[in-house]
Amino acid sequence: MTLAAGVVITGRELVADAVAALAAAGLGRPRVDAEWLLAGMLGLGRAELYRVLTEAVPGRAVAQYRSAIDRRARGEPLQQILGWEGFRGLKLRVTPDVLIPRPETEVLVDVVLSLLRPPRGGVSPLVVDVGTGSGCIASAIARERQDVDVLALDCSAAAIGVARENIETLGVGKRVSVIAADLLSPVRAGRADLIVANPPYLSDAILASAPSEVRVHEPRLALSGGPDGLTIVRQIVQDAPRALKRGGILVLETAGNDQVQDVADLLRTTGFMDVRVTNDLAGIDRFVSGATAASAEF
Repeated sequence: MTLAAGVVITGRELVADAVAALAAAGLGRPRVDAEWLLAGMLGLGRAELYRVLTEAVPGRAVAQYRSAIDRRARGEPLQQILGWEGFRGLKLRVTPDVLIPRPETEVLVDVVLSLLRPPRGGVSPLVVDVGTGSGCIASAIARERQDVDVLALDCSAAAIGVARENIETLGVGKRVSVIAADLLSPVRAGRADLIVANPPYLSDAILASAPSEVRVHEPRLALSGGPDGLTIVRQIVQDAPRALKRGGILVLETAGNDQVQDVADLLRTTGFMDVRVTNDLAGIDRFVSGATAASAEF
C-alpha cells in the first residue's frame, strides 16, 4: 500500500498492521518479529523502539518495513532480513550462506571453554573450529579466551567471506585464521589442542520434514548429515585423532535424542577416552566430548 501525500503513520500503527499480517501467515511470535523488524528499519534496539512508537515513521522507512514484513510472512528468517543475530553478546552478520547461530550452540562454546587448558610453556592453545559458518564459535572463543589461537575452517567460499567479515569486525582477526578447507584436511598432524564442530547432523528424513524456514532458507550444506545424520560426523571423528595432540579434545554438537548416544559410541569406538555428554539449555543431551589417548585429565 502506498501512503497518500501528507498521511502520517506512527510506529504503533505500523506494528499493529504487521502483527495482524504475520499472525495471518501463521507465524508463532508475530509481535516480537514485527517489533524487531521496525527497530531494525529505524536503526534501534527493540527496547529503544518503545520510546518512539507514538512518533511518525519516515516514508522511506515505512516502505522498507512493509517490504520486510512481506518477506517475513513468506517465511524468510527474521535474522536474514535484519542481517544479523546475537551470539554470546556478539552481533554477527548473517546471510543465506550461513547457518543462523542458535542458543544451543552458545552452550557448545561453554563446553569448549570448560575443557580448554591454559597455555603451556608460553604457547597458546590452538582451537580448530570445523564448519565455522558465520564464525560465531570461533569469534566467541577468541573473545572469551584471549590466550588461545583459533583456526576456523569451512568448505563454502561464501561462508568464509561472512566469517572473515565477522571476525574482523569483532576485532579478533589477529588470533583467528579463516581457511577454506574440506573438514580437517589442512590441520597438521598433532597440531590441535581442541577441535570443535557444530556439523551438519540432520538425517535426510528429519531435514525433509523440517520447517520451510530452515529447509528452504538456510544452507543445506550446513544441515544435511546424510541418511542417518552422521556422514560428516563420522569423517570428523575418524580424522580428529590425527589432527589432535596427545590428550587433545574433540567437542561436537549433535541433534540430541538417540543421536547423542550414537556419537558418544562412535568416539569410544574410535579410541577417545573420558567421553562425556552435556545437556543443552532445554535439558536435552546434545553435546559430546572426548580426549585422545594419554589423557584422562580434563
